Amino acid sequence: MLIDLFLPEYDFTETHDLKIRATAENVFRALNAVDLCESAVVRWLFRLRGLPTRGMTLREMQRLRFEVLGESENRELVLGLAGRFWTINGDLRKINSQNFREFNEKGFAKAAWNFLLDEAEGETCLTTETRVKCLDAESRKKFGFYWTLIQPFSALIRKEILKAIKQRAEKF
Repeated sequence: MLIDLFLPEYDFTETHDLKIRATAENVFRALNAVDLCESAVVRWLFRLRGLPTRGMTLREMQRLRFEVLGESENRELVLGLAGRFWTINGDLRKINSQNFREFNEKGFAKAAWNFLLDEAEGETCLTTETRVKCLDAESRKKFGFYWTLIQPFSALIRKEILKAIKQRAEKF
């Protein structure tokens, strides 16, 4: 998996998957086209965090400092982010596919978020995994507390995104 190239070691992880009655090509197309805010739940949670609530595809997440780290068409898309996620503004750092692996600033964490497609027998299993690596003991402690609070909402967002992709892919 491409995510292993960018964040093979991590402190926190979350994984969700969904079977979709569509080809990997159609699922990948839907993955790139879906507005993450189609879901009222996602809009509400984004609003709480002060994030945009309209016109937000995965690639448009660059407005929030998420960067595309890697991509294998019809197979996997990996996004990345670095910052102090547990703070009000996140103190996000500018990263890209070239410097993400080397980013190692104490007091920060980095996250990789992928979407992996596995087509078999007329359907595609779409899996999303989020990995977070804290770059020192203090950031691990702070993120751990933050994660305890937000993890259920993070899971809900990811499940809603998977459902939106499924709905779109099955219409193609």
